[in-house]
Amino acid sequence: MAPVLPQAKNWKEHNRVHKENRKQWREQRLIRKVKKDNSENVVEETKRSNKTEKSRNTVSTISIAVPGSILDNAQSSELRTYLAGQIARAACIYKIDEVIVFNDLGDVLEEEKKKLRKDDTFGEVRVECLQLARILQYLECPQYLRKYFFPIHNDLKYAGVLNPLDAPHHLRQQDVSLFREGVVTNKPIKAGKGSQVNVGLLNDVTVDKVLTAGLRVTVKIPLQQRSPKKLEGIVVPPTVPRSEIGIYWGYAVRVANNLTEVITKCPYKEGYDITIGTSDKGTAIDQVPAGGINYNHGLIVFGGLCGLESALENDPHLNEDDPSVVFDKYFNICPLQGSRTIRTEEAILIALSELRTKLLPKNPSLENSQFQSFDKNMTDDKVEDE
Repeated sequence: MAPVLPQAKNWKEHNRVHKENRKQWREQRLIRKVKKDNSENVVEETKRSNKTEKSRNTVSTISIAVPGSILDNAQSSELRTYLAGQIARAACIYKIDEVIVFNDLGDVLEEEKKKLRKDDTFGEVRVECLQLARILQYLECPQYLRKYFFPIHNDLKYAGVLNPLDAPHHLRQQDVSLFREGVVTNKPIKAGKGSQVNVGLLNDVTVDKVLTAGLRVTVKIPLQQRSPKKLEGIVVPPTVPRSEIGIYWGYAVRVANNLTEVITKCPYKEGYDITIGTSDKGTAIDQVPAGGINYNHGLIVFGGLCGLESALENDPHLNEDDPSVVFDKYFNICPLQGSRTIRTEEAILIALSELRTKLLPKNPSLENSQFQSFDKNMTDDKVEDE
């Protein structure tokens, strides 16, 4: 047997090392490929999740605009308060998302400055508009939070005559709910450990964010808790309860100085895609088929004692005399009415009742989807029976 030269030994060692290196390189390349595929899958999954989350959190809304001047038609302070309560009840019954109180009487003259009142939230507005907006906000607020947000005020002097809304977010202490409204307390807590929120339970809830004391927030409280005496929650937007579990979560209130501001100062980024005016001079609502009005953010505007024509005339930004030109739809919500006039609080109930089956949301909430599915099943069953 011929002796192995040192040069051959080096060559064998070189080949062995080379093979090891190639093996490691292949393994690394395979790992990188797997990581890349996984990351692409994660990105794709995230995009799908975000898209689903976006579509899930986008729920079609309905807003109503009511003139503040209707309070002037009430004969006493008690009746003014009760009238405002009727509007709040109607808004809650028909799951209205936003109530706009607008001035339909025009600018206040210099000698009538006493008709204006300044407010920290709404600015300087007419007295009747501010009172209506304050009562609407008061009724929408859960009972256990009212003492924090509504100090004693003359506008709420007769709040005792108001019927409660009994809305889903007006929870009792013993009620079990995934979401609750609360107020951030000023109780001391460890730095960076979040805040304490009073949500109407025996114990406050610790949330994940450091928030300013006195702020009203919506808190999601998972049912599974580490300790029943140390509840933990997450602060979420007030729209989440309706988009996630399909539960109505009250209405927002804003004040507009005229009819133009009602439409132009829309809180939704896309604006109102359908605006509806109501008047006895409009088209009969009976002519609209069920589901004939498709909307994402709808707005229904009601007139005062002199109707929408007066609101247009007193609006400095509008030169139109015909309200039907201003709105996408202009309806007579009660054709062949017996009384010469329909009061605004009555018109709201009639209009929302009539439009309930006419309006078809582009992004229905869960309860609307379930209702439409149930309605479709009932129709299919009826066809099969026939």
